[in-house]
Amino acid sequence: MVTLNILVVEDEIQLADTLSEILRRNKYKVDAVYDGGDGLDYARTGIYDCILLDIMLPVRSGVEVVRILRQEKISTPVMLLTAKSEVEDKINGLDCGADDYLTKPFSTGELLARIRALTRRKGEVEVDCLQFGQLCLDRQTYALSQGENSIKLSLKEYQIMEMLLANPRRIIPKERFIEKIWGYESDVEYNNIEVYISFLRKKLHAIDSPVQIRTARGIGYSLEESK
Repeated sequence: MVTLNILVVEDEIQLADTLSEILRRNKYKVDAVYDGGDGLDYARTGIYDCILLDIMLPVRSGVEVVRILRQEKISTPVMLLTAKSEVEDKINGLDCGADDYLTKPFSTGELLARIRALTRRKGEVEVDCLQFGQLCLDRQTYALSQGENSIKLSLKEYQIMEMLLANPRRIIPKERFIEKIWGYESDVEYNNIEVYISFLRKKLHAIDSPVQIRTARGIGYSLEESK
Protein backbone atom coordinates (compact mmCIF):
# COMPACT_ATOMS: atom_id res chain seq x y z
CA MET A 1 0.00 0.00 0.00
CA VAL A 2 1.35 3.44 -0.98
CA THR A 3 1.97 5.80 1.94
CA LEU A 4 0.40 9.20 1.32
CA ASN A 5 2.34 12.39 1.85
CA ILE A 6 0.69 15.27 3.75
CA LEU A 7 1.87 18.87 4.08
CA VAL A 8 0.79 20.74 7.23
CA VAL A 9 1.02 24.55 7.05
CA GLU A 10 0.14 25.96 10.47
CA ASP A 11 1.78 28.82 12.41
CA GLU A 12 0.70 27.51 15.83
CA ILE A 13 3.72 25.26 16.29
CA GLN A 14 2.15 23.12 19.01
CA LEU A 15 -0.92 22.45 16.85
CA ALA A 16 1.24 21.73 13.79
CA ASP A 17 3.31 19.24 15.79
CA THR A 18 0.18 17.61 17.23
CA LEU A 19 -1.37 17.24 13.78
CA SER A 20 1.88 15.81 12.43
CA GLU A 21 2.04 13.23 15.22
CA ILE A 22 -1.60 12.20 14.68
CA LEU A 23 -1.01 11.77 10.95
CA ARG A 24 2.21 9.80 11.42
CA ARG A 25 0.45 7.48 13.88
CA ASN A 26 -2.08 6.87 11.10
CA LYS A 27 0.65 5.89 8.63
CA TYR A 28 0.94 9.15 6.68
CA LYS A 29 4.23 10.82 5.80
CA VAL A 30 4.18 14.41 7.03
CA ASP A 31 6.07 17.66 6.52
CA ALA A 32 5.16 20.64 8.69
CA VAL A 33 6.01 24.30 8.02
CA TYR A 34 4.95 27.36 9.96
CA ASP A 35 4.31 30.20 7.50
CA GLY A 36 2.70 30.74 4.11
CA GLY A 37 5.97 31.44 2.34
CA ASP A 38 7.46 28.05 3.21
CA GLY A 39 4.06 26.44 2.68
CA LEU A 40 3.95 27.72 -0.90
CA ASP A 41 7.53 26.60 -1.61
CA TYR A 42 6.86 23.08 -0.30
CA ALA A 43 3.48 22.79 -2.06
CA ARG A 44 5.02 23.84 -5.38
CA THR A 45 7.08 20.64 -5.46
CA GLY A 46 3.88 18.74 -6.26
CA ILE A 47 4.90 15.75 -4.13
CA TYR A 48 2.03 15.97 -1.64
CA ASP A 49 -1.24 14.04 -1.76
CA CYS A 50 -3.04 16.56 0.48
CA ILE A 51 -2.28 19.94 2.09
CA LEU A 52 -3.69 21.06 5.45
CA LEU A 53 -3.50 24.85 5.27
CA ASP A 54 -4.29 27.37 8.00
CA ILE A 55 -5.91 30.57 6.72
CA MET A 56 -4.25 33.07 9.05
CA LEU A 57 -0.51 32.69 8.39
CA PRO A 58 2.56 34.94 8.46
CA VAL A 59 4.28 35.92 5.16
CA ARG A 60 1.38 34.73 2.95
CA SER A 61 -2.19 33.92 3.95
CA GLY A 62 -3.64 30.49 3.29
CA VAL A 63 -6.06 32.00 0.77
CA GLU A 64 -3.16 33.58 -1.12
CA VAL A 65 -1.26 30.27 -1.14
CA VAL A 66 -4.28 28.44 -2.61
CA ARG A 67 -4.79 31.10 -5.27
CA ILE A 68 -1.15 30.92 -6.41
CA LEU A 69 -1.14 27.10 -6.48
CA ARG A 70 -4.25 26.98 -8.66
CA GLN A 71 -2.89 29.69 -10.97
CA GLU A 72 0.20 27.52 -11.41
CA LYS A 73 -2.00 24.49 -12.23
CA ILE A 74 -0.99 22.60 -9.08
CA SER A 75 -4.08 20.53 -8.27
CA THR A 76 -3.09 18.99 -4.92
CA PRO A 77 -6.20 18.76 -2.68
CA VAL A 78 -6.22 21.54 -0.07
CA MET A 79 -8.12 21.53 3.22
CA LEU A 80 -8.29 24.91 4.95
CA LEU A 81 -8.02 25.02 8.74
CA THR A 82 -10.15 27.91 9.98
CA ALA A 83 -11.44 29.63 13.08
CA LYS A 84 -15.22 29.96 13.51
CA SER A 85 -15.08 33.71 12.85
CA GLU A 86 -13.35 33.38 9.47
CA VAL A 87 -16.51 32.86 7.38
CA GLU A 88 -15.53 35.32 4.65
CA ASP A 89 -12.07 33.75 4.46
CA LYS A 90 -13.61 30.29 4.08
CA ILE A 91 -15.67 31.54 1.13
CA ASN A 92 -12.66 33.25 -0.45
CA GLY A 93 -10.53 30.16 0.04
CA LEU A 94 -13.08 27.86 -1.59
CA ASP A 95 -13.57 30.33 -4.43
CA CYS A 96 -9.81 30.39 -4.98
CA GLY A 97 -9.66 26.60 -5.33
CA ALA A 98 -9.53 24.99 -1.86
CA ASP A 99 -11.32 21.63 -1.76
CA ASP A 100 -12.65 21.61 1.81
CA TYR A 101 -12.35 23.35 5.17
CA LEU A 102 -12.33 22.24 8.78
CA THR A 103 -13.25 24.57 11.65
CA LYS A 104 -11.08 24.56 14.78
CA PRO A 105 -11.35 22.83 17.16
CA PHE A 106 -12.01 19.57 15.32
CA SER A 107 -11.96 15.88 16.20
CA THR A 108 -9.23 13.53 15.05
CA GLY A 109 -11.84 11.26 13.52
CA GLU A 110 -13.31 14.01 11.36
CA LEU A 111 -9.88 15.21 10.26
CA LEU A 112 -8.85 11.71 9.14
CA ALA A 113 -12.19 11.09 7.40
CA ARG A 114 -11.91 14.35 5.45
CA ILE A 115 -8.34 13.54 4.40
CA ARG A 116 -9.45 10.10 3.20
CA ALA A 117 -12.26 11.71 1.19
CA LEU A 118 -9.93 14.26 -0.44
CA THR A 119 -7.23 11.74 -1.32
CA ARG A 120 -9.81 9.30 -2.73
CA ARG A 121 -11.16 12.09 -4.92
CA LYS A 122 -7.68 12.79 -6.19
CA GLY A 123 -7.16 9.15 -7.06
CA GLU A 124 -10.42 8.95 -8.97
CA VAL A 125 -9.46 11.72 -11.39
CA GLU A 126 -5.81 10.75 -11.73
CA VAL A 127 -4.87 10.17 -15.35
CA ASP A 128 -3.36 6.85 -16.43
CA CYS A 129 -0.56 8.51 -18.38
CA LEU A 130 1.68 11.42 -17.43
CA GLN A 131 2.97 13.29 -20.47
CA PHE A 132 5.60 15.86 -21.32
CA GLY A 133 5.89 16.55 -25.02
CA GLN A 134 5.74 13.10 -26.64
CA LEU A 135 7.17 11.36 -23.57
CA CYS A 136 4.56 9.29 -21.73
CA LEU A 137 4.71 7.41 -18.42
CA ASP A 138 2.04 4.73 -18.03
CA ARG A 139 0.95 4.59 -14.38
CA GLN A 140 -0.48 1.09 -14.75
CA THR A 141 2.42 -0.70 -16.44
CA TYR A 142 5.41 1.51 -15.38
CA ALA A 143 6.30 1.80 -19.08
CA LEU A 144 8.06 4.92 -20.34
CA SER A 145 7.45 5.56 -24.02
CA GLN A 146 8.41 7.96 -26.79
CA GLY A 147 6.37 7.40 -29.93
CA GLU A 148 6.65 3.71 -30.83
CA ASN A 149 9.58 3.13 -28.46
CA SER A 150 8.89 1.88 -24.93
CA ILE A 151 10.88 0.67 -21.94
CA LYS A 152 9.89 -0.69 -18.53
CA LEU A 153 10.95 1.15 -15.35
CA SER A 154 11.73 -0.30 -11.95
CA LEU A 155 9.63 0.91 -9.01
CA LYS A 156 12.15 3.53 -7.84
CA GLU A 157 12.80 4.69 -11.41
CA TYR A 158 9.06 5.03 -11.92
CA GLN A 159 8.58 7.03 -8.71
CA ILE A 160 11.36 9.46 -9.62
CA MET A 161 10.12 9.88 -13.19
CA GLU A 162 6.56 10.39 -11.94
CA MET A 163 7.70 13.29 -9.75
CA LEU A 164 9.67 14.84 -12.62
CA LEU A 165 6.80 14.49 -15.10
CA ALA A 166 4.32 15.95 -12.61
CA ASN A 167 6.56 19.04 -12.34
CA PRO A 168 8.15 19.60 -15.77
CA ARG A 169 10.78 22.34 -16.00
CA ARG A 170 10.66 22.75 -12.22
CA ILE A 171 13.72 21.87 -10.13
CA ILE A 172 12.95 19.22 -7.53
CA PRO A 173 15.47 19.17 -4.65
CA LYS A 174 17.18 15.87 -3.90
CA GLU A 175 15.76 15.84 -0.38
CA ARG A 176 12.21 15.98 -1.83
CA PHE A 177 12.85 12.75 -3.74
CA ILE A 178 14.17 11.08 -0.59
CA GLU A 179 11.25 12.23 1.60
CA LYS A 180 8.62 11.23 -0.96
CA ILE A 181 10.09 7.90 -2.09
CA TRP A 182 12.19 6.58 0.78
CA GLY A 183 10.44 8.31 3.67
CA TYR A 184 10.86 11.37 5.87
CA GLU A 185 13.16 9.65 8.38
CA SER A 186 15.18 7.67 5.85
CA ASP A 187 18.98 7.70 6.01
CA VAL A 188 19.28 7.21 2.23
CA GLU A 189 22.11 9.31 0.80
CA TYR A 190 22.03 11.60 -2.24
CA ASN A 191 24.15 9.21 -4.31
CA ASN A 192 21.20 6.78 -4.32
CA ILE A 193 19.23 9.41 -6.22
CA GLU A 194 22.17 9.99 -8.58
CA VAL A 195 22.31 6.27 -9.43
CA TYR A 196 18.62 6.14 -10.37
CA ILE A 197 18.87 9.39 -12.33
CA SER A 198 21.73 7.80 -14.30
CA PHE A 199 19.54 4.75 -15.03
CA LEU A 200 16.68 7.00 -16.19
CA ARG A 201 18.95 9.02 -18.49
CA LYS A 202 20.09 5.79 -20.17
CA LYS A 203 16.48 4.69 -20.62
CA LEU A 204 15.48 8.06 -22.11
CA HIS A 205 18.37 7.67 -24.54
CA ALA A 206 17.31 4.09 -25.32
CA ILE A 207 13.84 5.22 -26.46
CA ASP A 208 15.29 8.19 -28.43
CA SER A 209 13.50 10.78 -26.30
CA PRO A 210 14.47 14.44 -26.69
CA VAL A 211 13.50 14.94 -23.03
CA GLN A 212 16.45 15.30 -20.68
CA ILE A 213 16.94 15.23 -16.92
CA ARG A 214 18.96 18.34 -16.13
CA THR A 215 21.09 18.69 -13.01
CA ALA A 216 20.85 21.86 -10.94
CA ARG A 217 24.20 21.49 -9.24
CA GLY A 218 23.93 21.19 -5.49
CA ILE A 219 20.12 21.42 -5.61
CA GLY A 220 18.32 18.73 -7.58
CA TYR A 221 16.91 17.82 -10.98
CA SER A 222 14.43 19.04 -13.56
CA LEU A 223 12.85 17.63 -16.69
CA GLU A 224 13.50 19.66 -19.85
CA GLU A 225 12.84 19.18 -23.56
CA SER A 226 16.05 19.61 -25.56
CA LYS A 227 15.84 22.09 -28.43
